[in-house]
Amino acid sequence: MKLASIQHGRDGQLVVVNKALTKMVSAQDIAPTLQFALDNWTEVEGKLAYLAQQLESGDIAGSNFDQNACASPLPRAYQWADGSAYVNHVELVRKARGAEMPESFWTDPLMYQGGSDSFLGPREDIKMPTDDGFGIDFEAEVAVITGDVPMGVSADDALNYVRLVMIVNDVSLRGLIPNELGKGFGFFQSKPSSAFSPIAVTPNELGDAWQAGKLHLPLVSHFNGSKFGEPHAGIDMTFHFGQLIAHAARTRPLETGTIIGSGTVSNKLDGGPGKPVAQGGVGYSCIAEIRMIETIEHGKPSTPFMKFGDSVSIEMFDADGKSIFGQIAQTVRQSN
Repeated sequence: MKLASIQHGRDGQLVVVNKALTKMVSAQDIAPTLQFALDNWTEVEGKLAYLAQQLESGDIAGSNFDQNACASPLPRAYQWADGSAYVNHVELVRKARGAEMPESFWTDPLMYQGGSDSFLGPREDIKMPTDDGFGIDFEAEVAVITGDVPMGVSADDALNYVRLVMIVNDVSLRGLIPNELGKGFGFFQSKPSSAFSPIAVTPNELGDAWQAGKLHLPLVSHFNGSKFGEPHAGIDMTFHFGQLIAHAARTRPLETGTIIGSGTVSNKLDGGPGKPVAQGGVGYSCIAEIRMIETIEHGKPSTPFMKFGDSVSIEMFDADGKSIFGQIAQTVRQSN
């Protein structure tokens, strides 16, 4: 089942979308918003699935689906907690700012609590007051939306609470991160609004690609129209989503509608850092990683962070080459 939120008010209007992402049907008679559906999942899941079946079979004609009209599936959420499941990424980025990585990062997930009151739409501009010194970067990730998760849940049981899967651009301001982390209180200004894919899908929609809490498909990013990365989301993921959810719920319950992110998808190559797509590698899911590789190889980075007018797109395709979640496509613009 594929769900989307068409832009409307603060929380959007819930629609069911067909597999080809060409048709949609309103779910208003079942659930006006995705958060309402999640709050009443036991009662509405079957009804939404039946609506999806009718749309797919042609029993309901539906209307044309336009990804440009979408908000993020949850335009705002009760909680957005982003992990760093791909420890290769953490290691590289920390090296880039001269910070050592504790060994515990390989056994205990790293996670921060991001802002969840103002998610960007998947086709909405990334607006910043300046592109000088901010170090504007994209981060291509996978994310899940949970139901009510009890405190102290085990990693295995936590997977039972995954309701929906999405992809995300977790925008980062690399130039602001070192000073913020240096204060010892974590990210805030350096993590502006994120954007999620037009579509959120139920895990069963992913078939064999969803296994053991990991999404086993490449995540494809383009930067200014050129392929920047296609790392495999199921490879080099040190912590699966069950472990990330259990980590977040260790000392608190998680409310329905909590979003948990994987962190930047990142693959190693022959035990070391990856290579750019142009050099036969799978590339990267953020600019910071390629800058670190450039520093290792040449002593300094040569790829600049994003400037006004730069664009990024993020998408994931199934085994038949069909888009699963739709496309995140954003351009950096100066705020008014």
